[in-house]
Amino acid sequence: MTKRFALGVFDDEDILLHAIDNIRSAGVKIYDVFSPYPVHGIDDALGIERSRLPIAAFFYGLCGLSFALWLQIYTLGFDWPMIIGGKPQIGLPAFIPVSFELTVFFTCHGMVITFYTITGLYPRFKTPVMDVRSTDDKFVMAIELDETSSAMPKLTQLLRENGASEVNQKEMTKK
Repeated sequence: MTKRFALGVFDDEDILLHAIDNIRSAGVKIYDVFSPYPVHGIDDALGIERSRLPIAAFFYGLCGLSFALWLQIYTLGFDWPMIIGGKPQIGLPAFIPVSFELTVFFTCHGMVITFYTITGLYPRFKTPVMDVRSTDDKFVMAIELDETSSAMPKLTQLLRENGASEVNQKEMTKK
């Protein structure tokens, strides 16, 4: 499937933020904005909702903590009990380091798997790039064009009026 995009290239992040507000208020739906570094306030300007990834991280950590406690209680209390110096077999203060490490381990690995699943950035897949300069020093705003629409001249004018240094058209093939 091939999609067409109008790409507005911006040199400054402040001009880009104002352009996002103006273009969205003109009724144009912005597909995405690509920048070489995170821009403060761009999520709010684009109307992107807050991520639910922290909730997933909490549950991954809870699973890691549960697994760590179960592992230690089972191995030291039932599978291979050791009584050393009169200490209790199940002593929770001694379990803190391993519990912490497994909580972090489960959270990190779960978040990486979740991130790759949500974004589709699996290892060994080539990710298409709208404009290579967005990885260096330019900010690129992508607006998806309809198949039948000939709105490119209007979008070019709108983007130029809002500070785009250049406007290009690009076709992307999604596999």
